[in-house]
Amino acid sequence: MDNLSTRQKGDIGEDKAVAFLLSNGYEILDRNFRIPSGEIDIIALIGEYIVFVEVKSLPHGNLELLSHELNIRKQRKIIKTSKYYLQKYRQYSNRYIRYDVLAIDVPGLDPVYHIVNAFWE
Repeated sequence: MDNLSTRQKGDIGEDKAVAFLLSNGYEILDRNFRIPSGEIDIIALIGEYIVFVEVKSLPHGNLELLSHELNIRKQRKIIKTSKYYLQKYRQYSNRYIRYDVLAIDVPGLDPVYHIVNAFWE
């Protein structure tokens, strides 16, 4: 794993995240949704919620590093990108919105550590 590029590690982490979400009843709508000002790793549906998911692979990290990686600037970019997504795909505008984080391979935590409602606007 150490000889892989950052992008390859990220892809592996996102694949683990997608498998986790699917096994927990989520429907995946999109992956790596990009606009010039931001990106959302995974967009999924569960119940009445549309969930915008940030995936962080941190095999040498901890929760403190995770909170640093997901600072307020990053959160604002995700929120802005989610608003663009909802304007583009209006069929989801009647859903509740949630921002989750999936931390992958963080030592001392579950292999996929799901933080529901990790942040909000």
